[in-house]
Amino acid sequence: MHIAIIGNGISGITAARHIRKLSDHKITIISAETEHFFSRTALMYVYMGHMRSQDIKPYEDWFWAKNRIDLVHDYVEKVNYEAKSLQMRSGKPISYDKLILAVGSKPNKFGWPGQDLKGVGGMYSFQDLEYMEEYSKGLDRAVIVGGGLIGIEMAEMFHSRHIPVSFLVREKSYWNGVLPAEESAMINRHILEHGIDLRLSTELKEIKDDGKGQANAVMTNKGNTIPCRFVGLTAGVRPNIGFLAEGDLETQRGILVNEYLETNIPDVYAIGDCAQARNPQPGRRPIEAIWYTGRMMGETVAHTICKQKTKYVPRLWFNSAKFFDIEYQVYGDVRAKAPENHDSLYWEREDGKASIRLVYDKNEGHILGFNLMGIRYRHEVCEKWLLSKTSLKEVVQNLSLANFDPEFYKQYETQIVALYNEKMEDKISLKKKRSLNSVLRFLGSRG
Repeated sequence: MHIAIIGNGISGITAARHIRKLSDHKITIISAETEHFFSRTALMYVYMGHMRSQDIKPYEDWFWAKNRIDLVHDYVEKVNYEAKSLQMRSGKPISYDKLILAVGSKPNKFGWPGQDLKGVGGMYSFQDLEYMEEYSKGLDRAVIVGGGLIGIEMAEMFHSRHIPVSFLVREKSYWNGVLPAEESAMINRHILEHGIDLRLSTELKEIKDDGKGQANAVMTNKGNTIPCRFVGLTAGVRPNIGFLAEGDLETQRGILVNEYLETNIPDVYAIGDCAQARNPQPGRRPIEAIWYTGRMMGETVAHTICKQKTKYVPRLWFNSAKFFDIEYQVYGDVRAKAPENHDSLYWEREDGKASIRLVYDKNEGHILGFNLMGIRYRHEVCEKWLLSKTSLKEVVQNLSLANFDPEFYKQYETQIVALYNEKMEDKISLKKKRSLNSVLRFLGSRG
C-alpha cells in the first residue's frame, strides 16, 4: 500500500514516522516548502543569529532514506480523488492508495489595500523567513499588524537587529482575547520596555505604494501615517486549503474530519492546522493550530491507517510561548473573561515581570487551570492535578512539587499560601456577614 502525505510539518512527519514503526507500507512525503522537515518554532532564532538553518532540522538528511520514507520537493496542483492521483507542478503524477492532507496554514489577509505589494509578508514558512531576510538589509522601520504570538515573535526578530518596530494591535490590550487582564497588561509594559512602538486600539487601513510596487508606509484607522519599508502581516493564520477547493472534499474554514480524522472521501485524511473537527470535544475549538495537537493527530492517524482504528482524543489543553524575556505557560481552562463559576488566585511579583494564576471552580473548589508568566511548572504535575480535579487547597499546599525553575531561583510558594489564606479568610468573613444580615432581616420581619 502506498501512503502519500502532502505537507512535511510536525503532523505529516509524525504520521510518516509512526506508519513506518507500525508497517512496511510505501510512504511518500510531498512538500513545496522545504526538502527536509524543520522546526517551525525555531525559525525566529535563525533570523536572530542563534541558530543556522541546518540546526533546526530535527533529523539528519540520511534519516529518511534509512527509514524508507521518500521525499518529493514539489507542488501538488490538484488532487484527483476518484483516480487517487496527485497532479504535480513538475508534470509527473503521483498515485496513492491512502492520502493524508497535512497542508498547514498560511497568514491571514483581509483585503487591505496594498497587501500584495513588495515588502509585505508574514512569518509562517521558511520562505517567509527568507523574505524577511531579504528586506531587512538597510531597513529603517518595520510595521507589524496583528497582536498574537507570531506578531510579538516578529517584533523580537527585528528588535534583535536594532530595526525600529511599530506594532499595531486592534485590541485595547495585547492578546486580551486569550490572556486575563493582569497578564495582558504585564506584556503591554514589557513590549514598551523593549522600545517597541506599541499602538493599541489601532488597525491597518492601507499600505502605501512608493510608485514602484514597494511598500513605503502604512495608514492606520486613526489617520496616522507610519513610514516603513516592510509590513508584517501577523493577524492570525488560516488553513492552507485553496488548492483543494475544486472537487468533492468537504471544507468550511478547514477540511472537515470526523473523530478518526477521516474526511468525507474514502481513504483521505486531514491532520494538523488544516483539519476542522465536525464535532469538537467540549471546550475545544474545531481548528487548533498548535504544535502538540498536530503531533497527536499524526500519531493517531498512523494507527488508524495501519488497521488499528483510533479516535483522536486531544490531551488536556496546554500551550507555551515567549514574550521577549517572559516565558508563558498555560495548562487547562484559563480564559480572558472568566465565566460565572470560575474564580482565581492571582499573584504577581513585585517587579511586574512574573505571575502565577490558579483558576478554580468556586462552587466545587477544584483546580481548573494554571497561567504562568516568567515561572515554570512541571507539565506532568499540573496535568495530574487537573485531571483528578484536585482541590485548590491541596494544590496550594503542594505547589513546590510543580515548580520547575532552575536551582537557586527564588521560590514563591509561601507567598501563594499567604494569598490563599487571606482570600479564604475574606470568604469566611463575607459568609459570616451575610449570615448575620439574614438573621437581622428575619428578626426585623418579626418585629
